[in-house]
Amino acid sequence: MSHVDPNLRREIFGWYSHRLGMDMPIVRYGHWGPAMLLFPTAGGDFLEAERMGLIQSVAHHLFAGRFQIFGINSINPWAWMNSRIPIHAKAHNQALYSDYVEQEVVPHIRACLQNPHARIGATGASFGAFYAANAFFRRPDLFEVLLAMGGFYDLQPDFLHGYWSDEVYFNNPASYVPNLPEGPAMDLIRHHSRIHLLSSRGAWEHPGYSEHFSYLLHQRGIPHNLDIWGHDMPHDWTTWFRQLDHYVGERLGY
Repeated sequence: MSHVDPNLRREIFGWYSHRLGMDMPIVRYGHWGPAMLLFPTAGGDFLEAERMGLIQSVAHHLFAGRFQIFGINSINPWAWMNSRIPIHAKAHNQALYSDYVEQEVVPHIRACLQNPHARIGATGASFGAFYAANAFFRRPDLFEVLLAMGGFYDLQPDFLHGYWSDEVYFNNPASYVPNLPEGPAMDLIRHHSRIHLLSSRGAWEHPGYSEHFSYLLHQRGIPHNLDIWGHDMPHDWTTWFRQLDHYVGERLGY
């Protein structure tokens, strides 16, 4: 059962990803406009944002063609949220997931847009913000907007337990962003992108995560917007409704 306006364009597609060894669905909301790839929270699936009301909260922007949303599954049920999987396998699965996003999801979105060179947006809340940031900073040639809500950007404190590898390093923004080389990719990040780190001081939120990542970006001379909302804004969907609505309507220029 759909939880969005029946008049809103909603298409479910998908394919078997040989990289991941599983079927990976993708949902598209909206008729036209720039594309935003939405990563789910924690172990959420591609329809989580719809069930939780996030899609309906920005339906007026979707109807107006300010943007369109593409939602995909998280890899976390086969990675960081699965206690039965060893850490090296979690790291490997996350690396494969990044390849899936870059080599499968983005080409699909570009085909939908009928623009093989389109740079798209990346967004997500909580763990989804981590994956959105990772997608953006790994491949600024594919992504031009980052809208990260209530996120964290470093797996080290809570998930790695001392484990380290190249697969972790190159998929952990707090590790590799400080060492990004100068060149065309950094030029895209600095001069041809929009980066918004959103948090709040409400219940269950950790604004220090966004503030620390903002510090790392400042150290590299990367322009960005750090926006910490008030104590009345918890780490929850009600906050993310308002943040996504505000930024699409007022700040992203969509």
